[in-house]
Amino acid sequence: MTSACEATGGLSLTLKCLQCGAMPLHRLDTGWSCSRCAATYPVTHGVARFVSSEQYVGSFGYQWNTFAKAQLDSANGTTRSRDTFEEKTGWRVDSLRTLRVLDAGCGMGRFAEVCADAGAEVHGIDLSSAVEAAARNLSHRSNLSFYQADIMNLPFADESFDAIYSIGVLHHTTDTRKAFLSLTRLLKPGGRMSIWVYSTENRVRFGGEVLRLITPRLPKSMLLKACRLAIPLYHAQRVPVLRTITAIALPTSLNPDPEWRWLDTFDWYSPRYQWKHTFEEVERWFTEAGLDDVRRGPVAVSVRGTRAA
Repeated sequence: MTSACEATGGLSLTLKCLQCGAMPLHRLDTGWSCSRCAATYPVTHGVARFVSSEQYVGSFGYQWNTFAKAQLDSANGTTRSRDTFEEKTGWRVDSLRTLRVLDAGCGMGRFAEVCADAGAEVHGIDLSSAVEAAARNLSHRSNLSFYQADIMNLPFADESFDAIYSIGVLHHTTDTRKAFLSLTRLLKPGGRMSIWVYSTENRVRFGGEVLRLITPRLPKSMLLKACRLAIPLYHAQRVPVLRTITAIALPTSLNPDPEWRWLDTFDWYSPRYQWKHTFEEVERWFTEAGLDDVRRGPVAVSVRGTRAA
């Protein structure tokens, strides 16, 4: 059976040297190399490496290697990730069959699994070491490849993908708009793109915004332990007075699943960057990128569009 490492070198995708721009890179036993400038890009633990560090997203590497299977449909026996994918992209998963798809910010692979199950050829990228959890989770699937790479500077040729999606990722980069626009060159004519980013209308109460001035700077293990308070607080909030106090002073996730509640709370308080946007703002990005048939999804802020054929 094909491993994630073998798949990363085996699917028919042209890779570009990030140092000199030459294409294609050549496959070695241990990774990829550029014949023009001799740059090398190793493949380790089933992941092709195009960055040397996690930069500003270490919290996500820590998060998804801790909760590596919590949101994986095949592990929890639900269709929650599949349902979330269809809701936030506006695409039916069965429409992705045979398409080459880019998962821009794959985390531990929850949506990559959904697309792979639908019969797509999936390429998942993530700047954080979360991509290692994705490779471990899905290494037995031959239609998946994983790369540790920066969304702002990806090693793919222009017009490489039939579909590109990014769910809950771009707003954690240094510049959401710039990250979005950097992806659009990768879309084939007639290809489609869908993103979901945080909405300005869905801010956590004041206390959460104040706490975020501090929490991203805390040691990740300390913050993770603190966020576990979300599990018992969920039950405490059945008392009206406590519900009011915690909602204002110490907001936590209200997900009914205890592990997801803990995870979601950490996901809110840990990232360094966490921008928020409006539908109108994101729609302008799609128009700026030359995409057509721009549509809003039912969830704020999800927007999708297509590149003219």
